[in-house]
Amino acid sequence: MGWNSWDCYGTTVTEEEVLANARFLAEHLLPAGWDTVVVDIAWYDPTARAHGYNADAPIVLDALGRQLPDPVRFPSGADGAGFGPLADAVHALGLRFGIHVMRGIPRRAAAQALPIPGTDATTADIADPADVCSWNPDDFGLRLEHPAAQVWLDAQVAQFAAWGVDYLKVDDMLAPYDVAHIEALRRAIDASGREIVLSLSPGTALPLTVAEHVAANADLWRISDDVWDRWEDVAPQFDRLAAWAPVQGRGGWADADMLPLGRIGIRAERGDDRLTRLTQAEQRTLLTLWCIGRSPLMMGGDLPTSPAETIRMLAHPGLMRLHRASRNGRQVLREGDLVVWTAEATDGDATYAAVFHLGDEETRIRVPAVALRAPHAGPATAVDVWDCWDVDPADPLVVPPHGCRLLRFDPT
Repeated sequence: MGWNSWDCYGTTVTEEEVLANARFLAEHLLPAGWDTVVVDIAWYDPTARAHGYNADAPIVLDALGRQLPDPVRFPSGADGAGFGPLADAVHALGLRFGIHVMRGIPRRAAAQALPIPGTDATTADIADPADVCSWNPDDFGLRLEHPAAQVWLDAQVAQFAAWGVDYLKVDDMLAPYDVAHIEALRRAIDASGREIVLSLSPGTALPLTVAEHVAANADLWRISDDVWDRWEDVAPQFDRLAAWAPVQGRGGWADADMLPLGRIGIRAERGDDRLTRLTQAEQRTLLTLWCIGRSPLMMGGDLPTSPAETIRMLAHPGLMRLHRASRNGRQVLREGDLVVWTAEATDGDATYAAVFHLGDEETRIRVPAVALRAPHAGPATAVDVWDCWDVDPADPLVVPPHGCRLLRFDPT
């Protein structure tokens, strides 16, 4: 759970903006469990801009071809300090610090044929110019059959560990699923001696056949491409999370992507400065599905300038309790526009039921109690978690378009 710079600042976030969001997170959301701050893509590009990437960007590198933060946007990283000072500042707030990198080795490092200490190889020898990300031009793939490739990757991750990185988001890993690079990253993190959360991105129609392998090597992995503030991006996540629900928690977590809430698009890759275009009902639906589906939660909007109502939603005690203390979240019913998920509390004998309406008009839904209460039976009180009022499950539930009702049943 944390904040990521992508939805609001794209490739252009600055140290000042990261610290502003970190301070806000620590003051307002850390008590609810939000504890990680992530600097997303292109922190090493002095020419970074909104709405896209730059071909042949003058990436800032050290003598081994490893990325360094742009000293103009991240002044504390000048003179080779890297992200160490910024990570220290984030840690001092009681938070964890994360960064994003692309799969592979920077093109500029390959072009300079820099030496790889302890080997006879150079960065040109381990780069694969034929292996290029389809949407980002910064890197070549690594020739992992060359033994020096693992040496360079170990050195890259060792530098991240020395800076104090706690969370590493590695992009262009899952479409297609890159077995060799995933395993090489796992070895590099293990060799670093630091506990670093490994997040794999972006996702696609990832088959469940890779579940055991990905959970053995990563802590979380995306199950879709980027989710933006459009209902057509949110709705497909129902099927994706339902498919991954049976394996959630077995050593790792299927990630339904960031939360495009609050103020986004300030200098982003997609769209212009705006408040999220999701309706209030759609925002509740997104948060409820992510929580009962046990997805990681990474806020994408700029926290200090987002509406107070957005912050209250993120810190909602009942919702955070569901996310923190539930198990066996699963879809139990889908008929037309009606979707029902249930889960069991791990901090008591309660059960949860989330009733979603995917249609475009308000509706009144009557769901069989056996679907809402599974797997427990017996007398219980029902509370609407979002609005904190008692509910009679025998009454029909009024659900807005693209909305939901989240119920908690406590045995009487």
